[in-house]
Amino acid sequence: MKNSVQISALVITYNEENNIERCLNSLDGIADEIVVIDSFSTDRTAQVCKDRGVEFVQHLFEGHIEQKNYALSRASNDHVLSLDADEALSEELKQSILTAKQNWEDDGYSVNRLTDYCGKWIRHCGWYPDKKLRLWDRRKGRWGGVNPHDHVIMDKNCRVGHLRGDLLHYSYPTIKHHVAQIDKFSDIAARAAYQRGRRANILLDICLNPMLTFFKKYFLKLGFLDGYEGFVISISTAYGKFLKYIKLRELEKRGEIRAS
Repeated sequence: MKNSVQISALVITYNEENNIERCLNSLDGIADEIVVIDSFSTDRTAQVCKDRGVEFVQHLFEGHIEQKNYALSRASNDHVLSLDADEALSEELKQSILTAKQNWEDDGYSVNRLTDYCGKWIRHCGWYPDKKLRLWDRRKGRWGGVNPHDHVIMDKNCRVGHLRGDLLHYSYPTIKHHVAQIDKFSDIAARAAYQRGRRANILLDICLNPMLTFFKKYFLKLGFLDGYEGFVISISTAYGKFLKYIKLRELEKRGEIRAS
């Protein structure tokens, strides 16, 4: 006997006027409810969402994990589909989700995420298949991890299937945008590491880690097959590691000064 379900699509936003409409359009015919949790955007994000008639809720941003778990609490349905505003469903993935809706068999479903980097789809550098669990029964899983790197943690003994089709990720329209995101995310990662008691080792973390990261991305993960963009991604990822640890080192020094 088939077990059909209704799905609530959940999206968190902050100043996503350039992305949110594409995201919402991809949910047409898929989601029975769309809930957007916004962190008090100052652009046209709110207007775009209200014009589409989705449920639009403003909520103070406390962290990616906290915001996404708050979104779970606002869903009317237990089966949820979580997207970032810069993501959209491919046509093949839409069909896979519709099939899962009509005959729900597992506790959750993962998908492959395919990223557009400055106009090129990236299939190496460790970026594809970037498997993400995005469709699940919220009674059996919640967001966890360490900000800003969140992921869904399912209860023990849950079954997770995999859907065909790609989750399209439009996160990097320009290199300038990527550099700004690296700076932002390295801030978050450094603070989270410091709060956990992590300390930066000058030789291992600041010197060797970035170099090894580049080697892994460009050579072991075949980033060179993505051409110029693969090289830029590999260098940028290494730079992000470098920033994280020098910022962590700076937090340590500030802490030492306050303690003295």
